[in-house]
Amino acid sequence: MTTFSVHQWSDLKAGLSEMRRVTKGPVVVLTCDPDLVRAFWLYEYCSEALDTEASRYPNISSIAEILGLNVRVNNVPIPLDCADGFNEAYYGRPEMLLRPEARLACSAWSFVDEDATRRFEDHLRKDLNTGAWGEKYGHLRSVPQFEGSLRLIVSAP
Repeated sequence: MTTFSVHQWSDLKAGLSEMRRVTKGPVVVLTCDPDLVRAFWLYEYCSEALDTEASRYPNISSIAEILGLNVRVNNVPIPLDCADGFNEAYYGRPEMLLRPEARLACSAWSFVDEDATRRFEDHLRKDLNTGAWGEKYGHLRSVPQFEGSLRLIVSAP
């Protein structure tokens, strides 16, 4: 099993092939679908962060093709109180993304320059203070689970 790491591998095919070679059971990959990353509200506030994420993650179809014929791709709902530090984990808690330590838990932010980060902080803070974020996305504060870009790919032997 690998979680949130395939986008950092230098040779996706070699890594997934090795996972398949060394196990008799299923191979499981938790990752993000790059085609869906930009659908998150954060794109309005810091497109640079999500453009970076989308460009780094391999396509789901590429992963499935390497793993073989018996592959299932499942959406993974994200709970409102998700403790992991990826961007969509804060779908209903936008204030968390104003904390540098929360952003730095997601590697895409390390590719975002200081000016873009400052613009993001100013824009989100302003929209939170004026209620603009709440008008557009406030309903997410009470949505128990968010269907975002998170995918679980399971390849049976």
